[in-house]
Amino acid sequence: MKYRHAFHAGNFADVHKHITLIALLQALARKDKGFLLIDTHAGRGLYELGSAEARRGAEASSGIGRLAPAEGQPPEIGDYLRAVRELRQEVRQRDAYPGSPLLATRFLRPQDRAVFIEAQIEEHVALRRALRGHERVTVEHGDGYERIASWLPPIERRALVLIDPPYEDARADQQRCTLAAAEALRRLPNAVVAVWYPIKLERDSNRWLEALATALGKPLLCGELWLHPRDSRAGLNGSGVAIVNAPYLLEEGMQTWLPAVHRSLDVDPPQGGWSTRIVG
Repeated sequence: MKYRHAFHAGNFADVHKHITLIALLQALARKDKGFLLIDTHAGRGLYELGSAEARRGAEASSGIGRLAPAEGQPPEIGDYLRAVRELRQEVRQRDAYPGSPLLATRFLRPQDRAVFIEAQIEEHVALRRALRGHERVTVEHGDGYERIASWLPPIERRALVLIDPPYEDARADQQRCTLAAAEALRRLPNAVVAVWYPIKLERDSNRWLEALATALGKPLLCGELWLHPRDSRAGLNGSGVAIVNAPYLLEEGMQTWLPAVHRSLDVDPPQGGWSTRIVG
């Protein structure tokens, strides 16, 4: 596998995915009972936006680089920006950017647990270093798709499973996402399963989402953000998160913060959009 997220850290897809993750964690935290977070493709945890890898495509400039605190901003955006700012202060790096593990740990309570799985050994070692000292957190080196079965059902009987593969081989990852999500739901039917997916060609994304909903036998809440026309050849046109067993009022929240994120990121001039929809 050649994929390295350092080339893409902080881009618009990261912004979308990470705000969605925070919203999910906060929704689950409305109940006092703890839950288990499983992140199947956790990455290295901490990125440096000033590194040679990040500067190559300068993708963060159209992502986190365009998002700033503003009066009247939806709370989900404010919570995300505050988490990034606080982490930068802690590590004393003004260009630091947290991956999903370091963001998630800021929103876990004492009764919650997390398992972060990473297959690439160098990324795994970096992740262990980044999460040193965090309690109730397990960092594993392994195949995240396969390791889901080892952690479900959890003692808490509540779980959020984040499946966020690189899609280097899009068809293979789509198939493995479907099997992994199905296994998670078989072991814990009430699990909240969030699958990130790239939008490159709209018809291909829609075809797969319909197949995923059919395979799981449950509807998907899909939140999408795109900065390029959804059927263009720009490469990564948009970002989507498909959620099974979406928490109560999550969609209503997304309909507030998604357009605000879109307004901030889609400039020069605007070409994209946002949407929430139920598939299946």
